[in-house]
Order: sequence, then C-alpha cells, then structure tokens
Amino acid sequence: MLTGIHVVCVGGDARMLEVIQQLSEWDATVTLIGFDNLQRQFGGVSRADWTAEAVQGANAVILPVVGTDDAGRISTVFSTQELYWEDAISSQIPKEATVFTGMAKSFLKHSCTKHGLRLVELLDRDDVAIYNSIPTAEGAVMMAIQNTDITIHGSQCMVLGLGRTGFTLARTLQGLGAKVKVGVRKDEHYARAVEMGFEPFYTKDLLNQVSNVDLLFNTIPNMIVTAQIIVNLPHRAVIIDLASAPGGTDFRYAERRGVKAMLAPGLPGIVAPKTAGRILANCLSQLILEDSLERGNAQ
Repeated sequence: MLTGIHVVCVGGDARMLEVIQQLSEWDATVTLIGFDNLQRQFGGVSRADWTAEAVQGANAVILPVVGTDDAGRISTVFSTQELYWEDAISSQIPKEATVFTGMAKSFLKHSCTKHGLRLVELLDRDDVAIYNSIPTAEGAVMMAIQNTDITIHGSQCMVLGLGRTGFTLARTLQGLGAKVKVGVRKDEHYARAVEMGFEPFYTKDLLNQVSNVDLLFNTIPNMIVTAQIIVNLPHRAVIIDLASAPGGTDFRYAERRGVKAMLAPGLPGIVAPKTAGRILANCLSQLILEDSLERGNAQ
C-alpha cells in the first residue's frame, strides 16, 4: 500500500487515467494537474494548478510518457491550459522525490540534473518495453491491414531491428503466416532469428534485401531506410516506422517516389491506452512502493 505517499500527476493522456486509478486504489494521496476538462471522478484524488506549492511535499511527480518537448512543454490531453516545466516550480520539488516519465528529452534531463532530482525513464526498463511491445505489434499489424490490399498471410515482411519491439512484431507477423525477413546487427540476434524460423540478414546488406518486400517495419531509431533503399523497394511496398520521432526513414523521398511511408511511434497509447496505462501503473506503483520502503529503512 502507498498510504501516506503523495504523488503528483502532471498532464498526460488516457494512459494516465489507469495510473491515477491504481495509485488511488493503493491509498496514495494523489494530486492532479492539467486535468481540468476530465469528467471522470476518482475517489480521494484532488486537483490543483501547476504551481510551486502543488509540488511541495511530493514523494513522486509523474509526467506524460514523453515528459516534455524541447521547450519544456508538458502534454495535456485533458486540459486547454499550457503547462511548462519551469525552474520556479521544479526547484520546489523535494530532493528526495522521484520524477517519473516514459522517455525524457534533453530539456527535462538537464533540468532534473540541475535541481538534483532523480529521474526515472520507464521505457528504458526491459519489463515495460517488452509489455509495451505487444500493443505496438498489434497496432503495426492494424496499420498494415488498413494500408494494403493484400493479406498479411503470404506477404513478404521485413522487420529492421530484433530488439524488444522487433522480436515481438516479427513473431506476430510469422504467426499470421507472413514470410519474415529480419535485419540485425549483432551475431546473437542473427542466431536467434535462425532459431525462430525467420530469414535473417545483416543491416549492412539491406540494399540487397528489399527488392521483393511488401511491408517494411522499422524499429531502429537511426536513418536506415534511406533514399537509396527506397529506390530499390517495389512501388507497392508500405513502410511503417515504429522508431521514436523522427524515425529512421527518409519520408520526404518516400513521398516523392510514391511509396507509402508512415511514422507511428507511441502506438500503445493510441491503439490500447487502457492496457498501456495498466502496464505503466503496475510498474509505477511498485517503484513508488520500493522508494517509500527504502526511505523508511534509511530513517
């Protein structure tokens, strides 16, 4: 239980609602900021403005999955107010508190370092990333079905990257009857791909592998699907880039050549916000509990 623990939730989308619900059920004291247009009511949860007073005494501050943009703006789906991570406010967060987000850009990292705040990026954790790979894979398949006139079954699919998302996606496509090529960089990933029944190749040979691809899924956050690669893709091919923005695809050239290419980061929050929210809620509740126990032991 989180009795006596004060958590401040700042902004976010539908995923944050699951976090708020679970924290409330675990008996935390929860303050919501940036939820003034939210109609749903939570028992024992209060609302406040984004001020220095609101964060004083907080044990944890939870930001949206993308904590802030490069200017410090905090996303607020349930509010028309614009919230910014400002020094005047962040300097009032207790030094023993933890700031949680999915992934932090340099602005937030720098600010937390400046003010001596512990910052935890949940999407860096293997457990969260692996759980999140499930709705990501389902969302990618949904997009593929919506944007092609062929079945996944029997199609020639390519997945670039055999990390946590790539592995789940390749296995999902294989389960639907696709012929799956996977582009890898590491020898151990090549071996795992062979063991799983995929057709592996090294990404340095990508140019020679794309001539018959129907669907190309990229999970590598570096420019890898270049103009040279796109030139060798069939016109019928569809590119679905799952890497974080700006992705790893030359979208300008894809449009020029008439190849359909889509950037699709953050699919869990789009296609399955309830499930994605529960994944975050379970992790956050446990981490906040562990922090409180550590503080108790230290005292």
